[in-house]
Amino acid sequence: MSTEVGARRSLWTRGRFWVIAGVAVAIVVIILMLVRGIADVAGRPFAADDAGPAGSRALAQVLQGRGVDVRIVDTLAEATSAVGDGQGATLLLIDADGLLDASQLRRAGALAESTVVVAPGFEALDALATGVRSGGAPKRDSLDARCSLRPATQAGSITAGTRTLSSTDDAWTGCFPDGGNRYGVLQATDGGHTTTLIADGALLRNDTITSRGDAALALGVLGTQPRLVWYLPTLADVAVAGKPTVAELTPGWVTPVLLLAAAVFLAAAVWRGRRFGPLVVENLPVVVRAGETTEGRARLYARNSARLRAADALRIGAIGRIASQLGLPRAADVDQICLSAASVTRTAPDAIRGVLLTDEPTTDAALVALSDRLAALERAVREATSTSAPPPSRRMDP
Repeated sequence: MSTEVGARRSLWTRGRFWVIAGVAVAIVVIILMLVRGIADVAGRPFAADDAGPAGSRALAQVLQGRGVDVRIVDTLAEATSAVGDGQGATLLLIDADGLLDASQLRRAGALAESTVVVAPGFEALDALATGVRSGGAPKRDSLDARCSLRPATQAGSITAGTRTLSSTDDAWTGCFPDGGNRYGVLQATDGGHTTTLIADGALLRNDTITSRGDAALALGVLGTQPRLVWYLPTLADVAVAGKPTVAELTPGWVTPVLLLAAAVFLAAAVWRGRRFGPLVVENLPVVVRAGETTEGRARLYARNSARLRAADALRIGAIGRIASQLGLPRAADVDQICLSAASVTRTAPDAIRGVLLTDEPTTDAALVALSDRLAALERAVREATSTSAPPPSRRMDP
């Protein structure tokens, strides 16, 4: 019973690393699947064809029901083609990931007769809305219109969200104020082109569009023209702008940290590395003669009646010495050694093979006889290969 328990414990000791590693990998895979599943359920933010909570399919379908031609595009080139000459078109731009550069933003802002920018970042404000900057988080949960713009008055109030926009430029009309020149919506008209800035995109999402007057504001702003181009930039726009290098994408602190890590590794290697000094002679407490070792092994063979093992040990030594006497390479097999020995001793190959390989001693007397035959074979090969002795005049009797 103790042997079985010890075997199980030894098996666990050898395989526990792989078991723990497999469990860790399985946990990581499950977590990634759960996270991806949650992301898939939420949907792509503001996508017009996504029915998830973060998508905007509900708003797009209502607009289409009102006769607005909603065209979904993913790149600036597609947006340019869909807008056409710009007459009778509204461009909805939602660059939540900041993929467009300043020149691309300016091109997009000048495509259509009406441009609506949702949740603009610093780059978008700098390129499309001079004098407008981020106003921070609102102080209230809802904001009232308090302006003369028709979509705002129809909405009455909207969800405040998490962002506001600030402007002191008279060119911009502010709606849904939060105090201190901070607004939820800003709009400006320049030469027949209208730009509308919506601070927070929550009023477009499927899960929040029914709150307060969010739907009324979204429909009023996006439904002013017969054609709506719904543009969500993708990585294809980044490729058009030029692929960034690894150095440009790498934060500045990465290189110093890597250099520091390399220096620490080298210092640890020098500190803890094994230093090989000169060879020294160690005085052993006991010196065992080779003859005693051989006698001890022989007694073990005799005690366990391991005659075949003892015979194999004798044969291995004899085969090596005979091969050396015959001048055969170390890679020579037993059959080749048998044939060469039979040739020089003028003995039948089967007899040589029996001595060196096949005969199995079943008694102590047979083992002693086999030992004598091995010694006789070695002596015959040595005499046959000796340059000073004449060729043997008689056959070796194994």
